[in-house]
Amino acid sequence: MVVSLYVDDLLVTEGDLSIISKFKENMQCEFEMANLGVMTYFLGIEFNQFKDGIFISQSKYASDLLEKFNMQNCKTVTIPLVANEKYKDKESNDFVEVTSYRSLIGSLLYLSSTRPDIMFSTSLLSRFMQSPKLIHMRVAKRVLRYIRGTAEFGLWFSKSQSCDVIGYSDSDWVKSLSNSKSTSGYCFSLGSVVFCWNSKKQAVVAQSSTEAEYIAASNASNQAIWLKKLLTDLGQIQNNGIVLHIDNNATIAITQNPVYYG
Repeated sequence: MVVSLYVDDLLVTEGDLSIISKFKENMQCEFEMANLGVMTYFLGIEFNQFKDGIFISQSKYASDLLEKFNMQNCKTVTIPLVANEKYKDKESNDFVEVTSYRSLIGSLLYLSSTRPDIMFSTSLLSRFMQSPKLIHMRVAKRVLRYIRGTAEFGLWFSKSQSCDVIGYSDSDWVKSLSNSKSTSGYCFSLGSVVFCWNSKKQAVVAQSSTEAEYIAASNASNQAIWLKKLLTDLGQIQNNGIVLHIDNNATIAITQNPVYYG
C-alpha cells in the first residue's frame, strides 16, 4: 500500500480494497478523519478515473488563474512563446509591478504540474522575477492566452502492458542573453504518458552545442537513477537500464567513449 501525505491530506492506493478499508478504520480510531471516497480532486488537480485509464488536469485552476489576471475573455494563441524573441532589454526601464508578476509566474509553475507544454516558457519567465519589465509581463500574458485555448489539456494515463521508463534529453545553446548560458530539458515516460519533466538553465557556460547537450544528458541521467530507485520502492522494478534518447551524435559518442570525458 502507498500512502501520500501532504500536510493533513492523504491519498491511499492499493490493489486490494480490503487493505485500504482496514487502513482507514485504523486511522479513524486514532485521528479525526473524513473519508472522501474515490479521488476526484486533490491540491488543485482534477482526477477522472475510467476503466481504461485515468485523466488528470487542472482545468478549474487554469480558469481561476485567467479570471485572477482578467484574461478570461482574451484571444487565444496556438503556441505559448514566439520563436527567437529577445526577452532582455538592457536599455529599457519600463518595469512592472513585481508582486503581480511573481504571483503570475508562481501560478504558472503550479499549473505546470500537469502541463509539460508550458514548462519551458514558465521556467524562462521565472528568471526575471527580481526585476521584471513590460516585455516579460507581455510574454507571460501570451502564455495565459495559450492556456485559455488549452485549459482542458492534461495527462492521460491509459492501461499499458509496458512499464519501462524511457527518457528524452535536449538542450539549446547560449540562448540566455544575460550570461550566455544554455537551457537543459528532459522528460521521462512510463507506459502511456510522460510523468516527469524539467527545464532549467545550466550552471556553467557551454563552449559548444555538444557540451550543452552533454550537460543536459548528465542531468537527465541523474534523474533517471533517482526515478529507478523510486519506482523500485513502489514495486515497479526496472530490470533493464533506462534508455535515454539524445539527438546529438557527438554527445552520444562522448558518452560511449570514456577517453572524451575530460
